[in-house]
Amino acid sequence: MALRQDPEKLHFDGFVPGTDAKVLNANLSSDYDKSYPEHLDDAVPPYYDPILDRYTDAEIKRIVRKIDIRLIPLCGLMYCVSLLDRTNLSSAAIAGMTTELNLRTRNPDRYSVITLVFFITYVIAQPPTTILTRFFGPRIWLATITLAWGVTMIGFGFVQDWTALVGLRALLGVLESGFFPGVVYLLSTWYRRYRVDEMGKRYSVFYLVGSLAAAFGGILAFGLMQMDGLQGYRGWRWIFIVEGCLTCLVAFLGYIFLISFPDNQKSRSIRFLSEEERLFIIARVNQDRGDADLEKFSFKKWLGGGADWKIWAYGLCFGCATTVSYALAYFLPIILNLELGFDTGTAQCLVAPPYAFAAIIMILTGWYGDKYRQRGLCVVFNAMLCIVGLAVMGWAYSDTRARYFGVFLATAGANANVPSVLTYQANNIRGQWKRAFCSATLVGMGALGGIVGSTVFRSEDSPTYVPGLSVAMGSQVLILLTVAALTLTFKANNKKADRGEKVLEDSPSFRYTA
Repeated sequence: MALRQDPEKLHFDGFVPGTDAKVLNANLSSDYDKSYPEHLDDAVPPYYDPILDRYTDAEIKRIVRKIDIRLIPLCGLMYCVSLLDRTNLSSAAIAGMTTELNLRTRNPDRYSVITLVFFITYVIAQPPTTILTRFFGPRIWLATITLAWGVTMIGFGFVQDWTALVGLRALLGVLESGFFPGVVYLLSTWYRRYRVDEMGKRYSVFYLVGSLAAAFGGILAFGLMQMDGLQGYRGWRWIFIVEGCLTCLVAFLGYIFLISFPDNQKSRSIRFLSEEERLFIIARVNQDRGDADLEKFSFKKWLGGGADWKIWAYGLCFGCATTVSYALAYFLPIILNLELGFDTGTAQCLVAPPYAFAAIIMILTGWYGDKYRQRGLCVVFNAMLCIVGLAVMGWAYSDTRARYFGVFLATAGANANVPSVLTYQANNIRGQWKRAFCSATLVGMGALGGIVGSTVFRSEDSPTYVPGLSVAMGSQVLILLTVAALTLTFKANNKKADRGEKVLEDSPSFRYTA
């Protein structure tokens, strides 16, 4: 470890070694608006801790890399099995489940009921999940619910009636409701908003690893279908049984290797960092947004986040993005099989390429957003890409190749917007419990998008699915309007804060990221 000696690398001019940090912070806070009025990029937050200047850039990258290795791949893997378990219905449907459980009836549409019930319980169970993540700790809480839904998934393979499948899907919704907001909350406590390509890039990589489920889930399902007849079970049943066992295995890995919050100094899971490195991580997050230290829980403070209309605007954007992503996850294999004429095996495999393309768009938009500190622009680009793709899917009636190309664009736009919206909201809120409330609200709204996405593509609308596609396109237009409103609000409030007329998010140094 080396001490930075270059004065140009020091965060604050005029710092005298030995100066009390609290005094320095107070002076900086009072002088902030006068000294740095023009823009957040040039502003110095009114926070200082001497530990921030104790590491070289190379050493900082080494510390962050250690966190990345312990956090991102495992969270991504756990999210991968989460997506796999909630979206493998479509693969099972074309592998024989629809016929064996008699799901083709339209009054009610049994397949839509089975997909829909998951999101109802998912939304209901959502609000307290981030609090439970804090109370039990990420390692115990996330690993336990992952194991529980893995066992539930195994049970899917033994159902004899479609109503039993409805009950298991409802239970799956309860169990999975605690995972995504818990992970989003955990990641937000370790990384800064955009400096050194941090938060946006890592959200993208996390979601990218998770999206492998969608990309290769169809190929895996095709392989498991070949077990048809083994031990007297049909191939679609083996899809649920084997994937449930994989989930249980991942749950055990999570229990062993998942790390806790950086402020939990008693946790053995973060001992891969020295105590000084841990304090450095907390200091740099505090310097960025001033909320790394755990606040005492207050139900009023937690619920008070709902009074900020922007919280609901972020949730609306997320719900509109998931409307399309879930619709494609649940119906794309069926559309490829029944409407575009591909056989079962080909339809399963053709799901993968559009998600591979989506992965490229995720990484590029995440990189661009971090480098140029643009969040809303990335969300707008992805929404427009999705609109174009949906239009091609719906109105290129006679050209199968063109419609499949539209699938690429729609899949990329919708799925790339999931990490983009996550980063958008994470950059623009401050405070531990407001962040916790926002995480729960965001994912809850995402589940509402899943409800819409699981019901709009009705079998009676085939082969064009114009009503479903119209709803999906409308959801993306709603994203554009919401981002426009947020951008105008952010810019106006930032100007007021620069002039010293307003304090944003209870911090003189905080500025919104448009």
